[in-house]
Parts: sequence; C-alpha cells; structure tokens
Amino acid sequence: MRAQFVMSEIGVGLRRNLTMTFAVIVSVALSLALFGGSLLMREQVGTMKGYWYDKVNVSIYLCNKNDAQSQGGACAKGAVTEDQKKEIKADLQKMPVVQSVQFETADEAFKHYKEQFGNSPIVPFLTPDQMQEAFRVKLKDPAKYRVVSSAFSQRPGVQEVEDQRKTLEPLLNLLNGMNLAALGVMALMLVVALMLIINTVRVSAFSRRRETGIMRLVGASSFYIQTPFIMEAAFAGLLGAGLACVLLVCVQYFLVNNWLAHQIDVIQFIGWDAVFAKMPLVIAIGLLMPALAAFVALRKYLKV
Repeated sequence: MRAQFVMSEIGVGLRRNLTMTFAVIVSVALSLALFGGSLLMREQVGTMKGYWYDKVNVSIYLCNKNDAQSQGGACAKGAVTEDQKKEIKADLQKMPVVQSVQFETADEAFKHYKEQFGNSPIVPFLTPDQMQEAFRVKLKDPAKYRVVSSAFSQRPGVQEVEDQRKTLEPLLNLLNGMNLAALGVMALMLVVALMLIINTVRVSAFSRRRETGIMRLVGASSFYIQTPFIMEAAFAGLLGAGLACVLLVCVQYFLVNNWLAHQIDVIQFIGWDAVFAKMPLVIAIGLLMPALAAFVALRKYLKV
C-alpha cells in the first residue's frame, strides 16, 4: 500500500467534511478533557485524604469550671482533676492505636483560638479560663477513632471526644460529587463524539462511493479501502486529544498553580507530574476510540 495514496485520501476526506471534522475534534477534546480532569480530581481527593488524615487528631476535651457549673451534661460531676488528667494520659499512651499524645493547656488553647479566629467579635470577651484543656491524640490509623471514643467518652472529667476528620468529610464529599458530575458530562460528550464520528465516516464513505467502487473492480482489498477512512477518524481524534491535553495544562497552570494555590494555602494540590502522567492515556484513547468507531461504521456503510 502506498503511503502517499493513503495520506492524499485522508486529506480529501478532511477537506470534504471540514465542519463535521471540526465538530468531532471539539467533541473529542471536551470529552477527553473532562475524562482527564476527572482522573486528576480523583487523585486530588486521594492526595487531600492522605495529607489531612495524616495531620488530623482525635481531640479529647476536658471539663473546665464553666462546664461544671452548667446543669447536666458530661461535666455534671465537676471540672477535671489532676489525677484524672494523669490517668487519661497514661491510658492513652498504653493504647496500641495511639501514635502520640499532646496535652494542650487552656492558655495554649486560647492562643490558638486567637490565631485562627482573631477577627471574631467574641474574642475580646474571652479569657483563658473559659477555654478547655484537651489531649491531642495522633492515631496510627485515623479510621480507628471509635476505639478512643468508646474508651474515653464516658470518663469522668471528659467533656467530649471529637474526631477532626468529620470537618473534612463535607469537602471531600463535595469533591467526589463534582467528580461524578464531570464523569457524567464526559460520558454524554463521549456519546456525542462517537455519533459525530460515525456520521462523518458515513458521509465520507458516501461522497467517495465512486472511488471505492472502482477500487473494488480492480481487486483492492477491504483493508486497503477502509484504511484512509479509519486513519482520517484517528487523525481527527488525535487532534482532539492534543487539544484536551492543552486544556489540562491550561487548567493546571492558570487555575490551580496561579490562583487556587494562592487562594487556598491549606490544601496540597497535585503537581505537574500527575498531569503529565495522564496525558499518554488521554492521547491513546483519543487515537483508538475514533479509529474503532470508524471501523465499526465502515462495516455497516461500506460493504467491500
């Protein structure tokens, strides 16, 4: 098979169906960009889980005098005593699931509160003695929170056992929901792209029915006749995949690196290595998906 003939036929097909080819390129680009973005978002959620779950603690808040004065509740028996603090710390250090234990005094809690919520209107009215002392417990496995909770939630002097992972779950669930939405839109765009590819191949085969008829008469093989159509679709898909990669690079550079990273400094965002790692998969799908769709369409619309 002469490569010059195949390339000329590809050029003819692209020129004859220029608007439909452009629609195929745009549809493939958008669907693959959403696909790559979904993969990156899933990796971002995994990175955030690993980053934050490694930093979050289980907080055991102790009863202070103000808690003891309130009627009922976990602190009805009074403020925590020094002996109770020592007993709680000793029992924590004995637990196999506990990695480290840090005690936070009321003064330290007050200082941390002012650092985090310094603009709050209630800060001028707070005093250190209103803050709760707490044990900050780092677990070897953050999922073993219930082991600590069941052991200390009913202890005398303990006001509450809090798992800080709960504050992260709404954000992670939101990201997972956005990821599923992106996958849904990607699937819809993928169907549109496949339909456009099939229609483009159908129109191209119809417009060249005279040439393919002559090729049949001179004994050309099915593969020889079908190859230009398949490569035409593959070339359009490859252009779409390249455009999708450009979109992913632009999103990473402008949206993530130059905006989100400066606006939200408490999140560890994925880097360029994750983006570049997804590009070969995007290009491979962009090349193979249209070629397979064209092959299937030719079996129906181009009988050879």
